[in-house]
Amino acid sequence: MANNSYMAKEALLLEDFKEKKNYMFLKRLIDIIGSFIGIFLLGFVFIVTAIAIKLDDPKGPVFFAQKRVGLNGKEFNMFKFRSMVTNAEEKLEELLRYNEIQGAMFKMKNDPRITKVGRIIRKTSIDELPQLFNVLRGEMSLVGPRPPLPREVKEYTDYDMQRLFVVPGCTGLWQVSGRSSIGFDEMVNLDLQYIAKRSIWFDLKIIIKTVFVLLLNKDDAY
Repeated sequence: MANNSYMAKEALLLEDFKEKKNYMFLKRLIDIIGSFIGIFLLGFVFIVTAIAIKLDDPKGPVFFAQKRVGLNGKEFNMFKFRSMVTNAEEKLEELLRYNEIQGAMFKMKNDPRITKVGRIIRKTSIDELPQLFNVLRGEMSLVGPRPPLPREVKEYTDYDMQRLFVVPGCTGLWQVSGRSSIGFDEMVNLDLQYIAKRSIWFDLKIIIKTVFVLLLNKDDAY
């Protein structure tokens, strides 16, 4: 009887492993196809945005590469269209006291570092489009927890660190559940909820919800 119970447990573990392996394969396939199609179809938006950024601030770069923390704590450069002044990171220290979110994350509604064009592309989340290249490279996924900054991870508890157990994403459960109105602790809880429930259908549902959130245009992206 005990032997049968052991065999049944092994069978369940094997089935769970196969399901996760199939999910990861399909997820990566969707990421590659989705990011490639996105880059191709949005090429014109990339060009127009790059020109607008240069006209607004000719001396600054078009793209901004920011160090982020991904799967299992591995750091990578996350790409974005530059929406802030070139010395934004240097000015952050003097703005930390105005942080509107509790926990290891900075959010300021009227951040003075944001440029004129930056406000537009952040409002529409166009500044996030270069992350499709991160997805193509395998550093990010279309759906997953938002990759944190190294300084934020230094403040993480063991509970918070669970966010780093999966590949980070361009969008996720918390982004379609309130975005800027959600605090850090609730964001972590939603990310862990996603990790526990993740599946291809759940990912597709979040992607569809993200499109509606962007169209409604209620909140600024993080």
